[in-house]
Amino acid sequence: MFENLNWWEIGVLLLLALLIFGDRLPNVINDGLRMVRNLRNMARNATGDLSRELGTDIQLEDLHPKAFIRKHLLSEDDEQAIRKPLQSMYDNLRSDVTGVHDELKDVAKAADLRNGSARPAVATPAAPTPPAPRPSYDDAT
Repeated sequence: MFENLNWWEIGVLLLLALLIFGDRLPNVINDGLRMVRNLRNMARNATGDLSRELGTDIQLEDLHPKAFIRKHLLSEDDEQAIRKPLQSMYDNLRSDVTGVHDELKDVAKAADLRNGSARPAVATPAAPTPPAPRPSYDDAT
């Protein structure tokens, strides 16, 4: 939860919480923890009720509509029948993109001016030189 904060920032947050809440800070922390426990129990009870009503074992992750349909309503044959036309389109698109990627790599390798051994076989017009990078404020400081 606090992966992006270092120790100094966490200390400042704790000091700020102490200044805002003062001697009520332990009560505020207890109320927050009690609320989290109640929410967790409500979620656990809701999944238990759904499992009991539907007659299957339901986890909290299964409550997403796509995951629920895939896991509990569709058989493997139904899922394969739905995926088959889309899978062939995906395979065709992937092969086309791979071919274009390979051709772009070949063109980039042939046009690489830093590599003296690979020169294009066909004369191409000289490309305009890009403008020199402007120094930024960060470089000056």
